[in-house]
Amino acid sequence: MRAFQQRLAEVSRASATSRTFAYLPYDQLTTEVGPLRGLPPNERGIVLVESREKPARRPYHAQKLALLLANQRQFALEQAAQGAEVRLIVADSFAAALEPLVAQLGPLQMMEAAERELRVELAPLVAAKKLMLLPHEGFLTTPADFAAACPSAPYRMDSFYRAIRKKTGWLMEKGKPRGGKWSHDAENRKAWKGEPAAPTPPTFEADAVTLEVVELVRTRYAKHPGRIDVGSLATTHSDAERLWAWAKRECLSWFGPFEDAMSTRSTTLFHSRISALMNLHRLLPRRVCEDVLAMDLPLASQEGFVRQVLGWREFVRHVHRASDGFRCGPGGEPLGRPSHLGAHEPLPPVFWGGAPSGLHCLDTVVNSVWEEGYGHHITRLMVLSNLATLLDIEPRALADWFWVAYTDAYDWVVEPNVLGMGTFAVGELMTTKPYVSGAGYIDKMSDYCKSCRFDPKSDCPVTPLYWAFLERHSVALAENPRLFMPMNALKKRLANKKREDAATFERVRTELAAGRVLTPRKAR
Repeated sequence: MRAFQQRLAEVSRASATSRTFAYLPYDQLTTEVGPLRGLPPNERGIVLVESREKPARRPYHAQKLALLLANQRQFALEQAAQGAEVRLIVADSFAAALEPLVAQLGPLQMMEAAERELRVELAPLVAAKKLMLLPHEGFLTTPADFAAACPSAPYRMDSFYRAIRKKTGWLMEKGKPRGGKWSHDAENRKAWKGEPAAPTPPTFEADAVTLEVVELVRTRYAKHPGRIDVGSLATTHSDAERLWAWAKRECLSWFGPFEDAMSTRSTTLFHSRISALMNLHRLLPRRVCEDVLAMDLPLASQEGFVRQVLGWREFVRHVHRASDGFRCGPGGEPLGRPSHLGAHEPLPPVFWGGAPSGLHCLDTVVNSVWEEGYGHHITRLMVLSNLATLLDIEPRALADWFWVAYTDAYDWVVEPNVLGMGTFAVGELMTTKPYVSGAGYIDKMSDYCKSCRFDPKSDCPVTPLYWAFLERHSVALAENPRLFMPMNALKKRLANKKREDAATFERVRTELAAGRVLTPRKAR
């Protein structure tokens, strides 16, 4: 930490005044909300912790570690330059760092941790009144808001979103949704053919402090997967502002129509790429929503963005908390490792980037994840989660992979997205059906199939995998009203086609589990 410590000494303006000390977790890098909100810098005392245990707990993407650690150190420098007294402690664990400090400074205030994992670790200090908890102010809604909109399971985002739109008045006119509809999702399903041109995300210049973090990650966590792209590391306050300015200028007008599109030519398309910084509170969700509401944007883009932040992001956080991280079902019953459909297959090697699958969609998305630690929500849902679900991959194994692979993944957001929506592992607790498809959807919404050895209309295994999935789970899914049409079509599918579907499932499952590349049957 030599470069960081030297820079901290240079910028520190702290004086010996009375201060309010607070512990700010790694994902609460702000003083605009929380225990220090409203305090002038010379009255702030900030405690930050780098835990050696957390990065070693899972094989987190190297880009994710670099982003988190560099943002925390840069935030420390920014606060010190304003006059705050900053103490950044490196210790084996968060609790090990904080307990002795309490003896020196007295009880520390903190906003409740967003991640369940951190809440569990710090629970003994909270119980001993060494940490004084405040409600989390970084989100847009409260547990009371959620309880009012969704008083019992099953929970539905639509009900929650409508209630919060009414409460905030966002995109409302005389008590009704602007444009006459709550959701403009139906208008946001265009495939991207190359026009308008996809904007190129900005790059950032790394200073000595960020480069020191990069070197730390590359040496101490050398066995962690993923590439560090130094130029894409937005680590300072000004970096965050520049990224958001780029997104507003270059992306948001076209975000809505192409929200679900996928392309080999751009992993970003018109998505803002701010989720990782928002989850660290370098950008606050209220601010970004208010910025978008103030912009002159097509309603489908404006509402689509607000729905992602005010609707889905808030909703999944509440469901995760209400279910204790999906450890409890609607009636409080323990869920264990949730798998509503009994999926139990191990995660194939292709997900770790070491063995291509031969499916261009899967290989393209996996490679981009390990290159960037990024992918937008449709590549996550309709490529990665879709194929894993069709192959009966164990949901927890997939959720844990998402947790380590993406720079914006924390337990409260990744587990609902994967266990709740992506794999239907908790049944209808928060979604109404499995989000699965055959090759037709991927072909329609992307250009992946054009460069694939398989033809989506003839020999691509994704479509028979889809039918085989419906057949295997026909009893569990038979009464699902949202699957009436595909289940009815399944009943009409010829017996010999069903046998071929099942054989394709067994072949693909076996080949991918062994790390072998799939090839078209005619080429075998």
